[in-house]
Amino acid sequence: MSTKNPRVRGAGCRALACGAIAAGVLAIAGCGGGDEPSTKTGGESGLTLAAADKATGTVTFCGPKDISRINASGVERFNKAFAAQGLKAQLVEFPEGDQQRSQFIQRQQAKSPECDIFDASDEWIAEFVSQGWLEDLTAYVDSRKDAFLPTTLKAANYEGRQWGVPFAVDSGLIYYRTDQVESSPKSWQALYAQAAETDGIAYQGAPYEGLTVNFLEVALSAGGQVLSPDGKTSAINSPQNLAALTLMVDGVQNGAAINGVTTYQEEEARRVFENGKATFQRNWPYAYALGQKAPKIKGKFDVAPLPPFEDGGKAVGILGIDSYVISKYSKNKAGALKLIDFLTTPETFRISATEHSRTPPLRALFDDPSVRKATPFADDLRTAIENGAVRPRTPVYPIVSQAIYKNITAALSGKVSPEDALKKADDEINKALRTF
Repeated sequence: MSTKNPRVRGAGCRALACGAIAAGVLAIAGCGGGDEPSTKTGGESGLTLAAADKATGTVTFCGPKDISRINASGVERFNKAFAAQGLKAQLVEFPEGDQQRSQFIQRQQAKSPECDIFDASDEWIAEFVSQGWLEDLTAYVDSRKDAFLPTTLKAANYEGRQWGVPFAVDSGLIYYRTDQVESSPKSWQALYAQAAETDGIAYQGAPYEGLTVNFLEVALSAGGQVLSPDGKTSAINSPQNLAALTLMVDGVQNGAAINGVTTYQEEEARRVFENGKATFQRNWPYAYALGQKAPKIKGKFDVAPLPPFEDGGKAVGILGIDSYVISKYSKNKAGALKLIDFLTTPETFRISATEHSRTPPLRALFDDPSVRKATPFADDLRTAIENGAVRPRTPVYPIVSQAIYKNITAALSGKVSPEDALKKADDEINKALRTF
């Protein structure tokens, strides 16, 4: 994840309900296939690299605002490599978060061929697939799956098919002050107990997607779930989830959690930790490099994977994964796959890791000397990713997440009991699931 342009995980579905874009979206003029594009595909199982080998024309890559020029750099190198073949790429920048998602939805509802490739966050995949907006990439991904850390492929997997190729992966980490504690606590309960005795823990406790993620990391480690195995009913109101929420609520009440934590997103938690006002912090990897530049904590902190829950629990981090997806309405799907293949090579990932602090999804790169030098906590990060989980796979995930963070907020603020919060979330999630 780039330290210059951190993707704030959870911004993607903060306020939008599934497909909640008004009807009557104007058709958008296409620019993705203006140069007589190749349209070869790989048959029923999806696109294949062999079918895309001789692709020509223009490929339009639509992604978030490219402040650190990660995407622009990749497009420039692609154009140099394939100019003689008559294949080139161009970059269109969208705003971050909700606006990026809405831009994608507007184009897909209009069946626009403007964008061949999109940068899609993992929580959007099920919704987009259910709408028929994505090209099946199963055949291509299967040809490379052994190179990827298995958990990273789950992000764009839905109903047994692969709809995207991961390129950026994040997992939550525990940051701790080495001048205040000897090591990171070995369980969530121990962490909260130690936080209550020191300067506390800062995490993403504001009512948004980030709180859903933070709650799920504790709840899943306690053995909880959000949905039934078939995804048709809620499983949020369980003893395991209650134990997790009770721990978090008690932490707010007894001072283990930093005062004001229920207003914090990623950056607020980071700044509190960097200002020396917290002993622990839950945040994404991007905060590491920034912390090393903060005078009050430089050289005084370390990171560790998220801990397990006591009583037989296991460590579980919610992964934040971006994947390249191809629009069903692209007129240059072969060229699009060629670009994705180029942007996900070991060399491209090596550049992203060493120059932009972006975590690679490929197994081998965690042992690469240049990557390990750029990411001193590579082993902890790999462990966190290997133990990671993706958010629930459902087309109504934005509504499910809202039901979680809204009711968790009510419990953390003391407005309702943990029991009542989970009962209300359970009812709201079941209502959402009955809509599809």
